Parts: sequence; structure tokens; C-alpha cells
Amino acid sequence: MGRFMALLLLLSALVAGGAMYYLQVYAFYEELDPADVGNVKVFDLNTGQSEGILTENLKAIDSDSSPIRFRSCFETPLSVAMMTETYAIYDAAEPLVAPSWFDCFDAQEIGEALEQGGAVAFLGEENITYGIDRVIAVMPDGRGFGWNQINACGEVVFDGDAAPEGCPTPPEGAN
Repeated sequence: MGRFMALLLLLSALVAGGAMYYLQVYAFYEELDPADVGNVKVFDLNTGQSEGILTENLKAIDSDSSPIRFRSCFETPLSVAMMTETYAIYDAAEPLVAPSWFDCFDAQEIGEALEQGGAVAFLGEENITYGIDRVIAVMPDGRGFGWNQINACGEVVFDGDAAPEGCPTPPEGAN
């Protein structure tokens, strides 16, 4: 009887582990059609607004389960040099890992390129949802990547504290 219970416990743990893996990596993500994503936007320093840029081959995934699960890959003919003169640079960019099946987005490669100056991150849209910014990174070869990242206001409010000075008023229930 003891072996049967141990086997049952082990089997239950394997099934639960497999289910958790599937739910985290596959179940909640959906591939988005480029029309659903719309234009890749970057914050223009001249207009003070996020504006669409030229892109091709846009691929994106998202999930309703979290506002930071958005990831995208695209190509742009715009040069990084021109973009740094026109668009707001995002200094605190930290690309978030994407599921392995979304293979165009390699957070480690993007992060290393940002650290070594081989890519530049830009503010795509500030507070795309409260406390979350859309970040766009572009490589010199024209490859671009997008993800949602918690901003400084979101970090404080999501920890349950009052919004710091200079932050927009959080929506009801945000903290």
C-alpha cells in the first residue's frame, strides 16, 4: 500500500508540474495579427506624443493574464542614428523573457546588445496601462523588438504604496 501511495503522489506531482509548465508557456499566450497590434509606436521628442514608425514583418504575442506579457519582433528601415535624434531613449530597459516557441525574441541577446551599445531602447508608449510602459529596442541591422515593462510609478503603486510625486493618479484598486 505504501508503494502505491508513493507512486500516486509522484504521478500527481508530475501531472501538476506538466500542467503548470503548459499553462505558463503556452496556454495564456496568443499570437497577434499585425492588424491587432497596429503601428509600432515610439515617443517623438518633437511632438511629445507616441507616433507610428515604419515596420515590416511584425510578429507579436500577448496574454490577458498579465499586462507585461506582450512581446513583438519587427524590422524597420529607420536608422538607429536617426531614431536617437527623434525619439525618447528609455534608459531602464530590461527585456523580459519570452516563451521559447516565440523564437524571434531572445531577451538575453537583446539585453546584451543594450548593455554593449549594440541596440538602443526607446520609449514606445508611456503608461500603455497604468504603471506599464511599452519599450522598443532597435538593432543597427534594423531588427526591432517590443515589450511591456513596469515603470517607476508602477513599481511603487503595485507594492501598495502611494504614487510618488510626478506620477499620474492610479486607477481605483491599483494598489
